[in-house]
Amino acid sequence: MSFNRENYKRIKEEYDGKYLKARDAADLRRAQIHAEIPEIAKLDRELSGVGLEVLEAAISGRADEIERIKAKNTELLSRRGELLAAAGYPADYTEIKYECELCSDTGAIDNKMCSCMRRKLVEAGIASSGMSDLIKRQSFENFSLDYYKQSEQVYSVMSAIYKVLCKYAEDFAPQTSGNIAMFGGTGLGKTHLSSAVAGKVIQKGHDVYYASALSLFADFELRRFGNSASVSADGNINRYFDCDLLIIDDLGTEVTNQFTTSCLYDIINSRLNAKKPTIISTNLSQDEFRKRYWDRITSRVLGEYSVLPFCGTDIRSQKLRR
Repeated sequence: MSFNRENYKRIKEEYDGKYLKARDAADLRRAQIHAEIPEIAKLDRELSGVGLEVLEAAISGRADEIERIKAKNTELLSRRGELLAAAGYPADYTEIKYECELCSDTGAIDNKMCSCMRRKLVEAGIASSGMSDLIKRQSFENFSLDYYKQSEQVYSVMSAIYKVLCKYAEDFAPQTSGNIAMFGGTGLGKTHLSSAVAGKVIQKGHDVYYASALSLFADFELRRFGNSASVSADGNINRYFDCDLLIIDDLGTEVTNQFTTSCLYDIINSRLNAKKPTIISTNLSQDEFRKRYWDRITSRVLGEYSVLPFCGTDIRSQKLRR
């Protein structure tokens, strides 16, 4: 797993003090109860000595004494619960209340990440992916192939593409998963399936970053011209090169010039050299793509990416007619 580094650092720091805060909160509640109900303070002093009594009895081999001590402990706890209830408090009021009982808010069980920490990292990964809203709304499960039934050929092609992307997401592994280029007109499901892939890959514990072509080049321009926000821009730009999976949506909608083309080449070439997977989607045809971008870009994308030709009729327009 390679969760986003910033998310991992932040959440790990939260867990580093989390269990101590739970214990401190319990200590404060216990001190409050001792001040309000002195008899409970007395009972707690007796209860604190029970463990030592049991140990001494066990060393001496006095089984009957151990049973007597256990019965005494049960009686003390019962009395304590009655006093708390009489004062309007739940029986466990002074107990330590961890958010996760499995790991006691440490984030780990037997040196392995607890499911609670993994869940927080996944949630943070979705939030920082750049497509959190899309991931929540668009998945493989709610992607319908019914919209491609206008012809047997279209349905066959899109069914195959759907299966390819499902397998890509299921088997995703940095360094080995390769790159994908989605070609096809607007409203054919490219963004939906990109979101579905991103959601599955993040769930597997990998860092995904999504950007439309317009926002991508805006980040590079922000750094190029430099201003008070340039530090933020640097952070975004690093993610284009460092994330496990980069998704660039709507390539071709930007104003193409020497600067944007150079930035695009830098990203594509750097990620290929580092064996970091990238998914590109564009409304351009392959011929239009060749005409718009440098040969050095088109040769890499069309030669080293798996090309998926989306086809069919604009799903949005189909929905409007229904």
